[in-house]
Amino acid sequence: MSQKSNSLAGQRILLLGGTSGLGLATAKAAAAEGASVVIVSSRQSSVSEALAQLPATSEGHVADLTQEQQIQALYQKVGSFDHLIFTAGESLLIGPLMDTSIADAKKFFELRFWGMVTAVKYAIPHLKPKGSITLTGGIASLRPLPGWSIGASVLAAVEGFMRAMAVELAPIRVNMVTPGVVKTNLWSNMPEADRHAFYNNVGQAMPLQRVGEAEDLAETYLHLLRQTWATGQSVIIDGGAVLV
Repeated sequence: MSQKSNSLAGQRILLLGGTSGLGLATAKAAAAEGASVVIVSSRQSSVSEALAQLPATSEGHVADLTQEQQIQALYQKVGSFDHLIFTAGESLLIGPLMDTSIADAKKFFELRFWGMVTAVKYAIPHLKPKGSITLTGGIASLRPLPGWSIGASVLAAVEGFMRAMAVELAPIRVNMVTPGVVKTNLWSNMPEADRHAFYNNVGQAMPLQRVGEAEDLAETYLHLLRQTWATGQSVIIDGGAVLV
């Protein structure tokens, strides 16, 4: 494939959860290549702050991705696009199962799983031919630590859904990025000092001696948009964490 045909220039990319962390880093990287980006968040303030960091041609919309009707309305406003990237997620639910309420556990699936399922369902008519869907998982589904019963479960569910959609929606390509520990607002429920200590301790134990940056992962999302012969794949980017 020629460099020209493999370019993202002129393509339209919808990023659900695109106002911070992995989503915003990917939006910036895609826009730098000439793609037209559309970012979505549940808060107008987040959309406005993110748009200020993107080219003036970028679009932003507000939608609660746990609400089916809002997702449907979003797609009616957005129209057609080439690629869907889902990075939306709230702070992690971590703790012993014995101390976890079932109500909280069910709520944790609302955005990360059911919001994602609903977003994919209603995206299908709007995806252009040869389009793609890229979801977001995490290595906790492969190597969970104590306290990760709910987190590991939802990430495993995302991967199963991704593989099923790769078969059902072909030739639309469906893949996922599976990060290790990355410096994003995913860890915002930790006190700042504890968060920095966590990053340092985890990084020192990894082969590459650091935790990830959102920009590291952005390169992988863009690769999956360009890679026209990959579908049903989970690409692990974790600094070697699953090896140690």
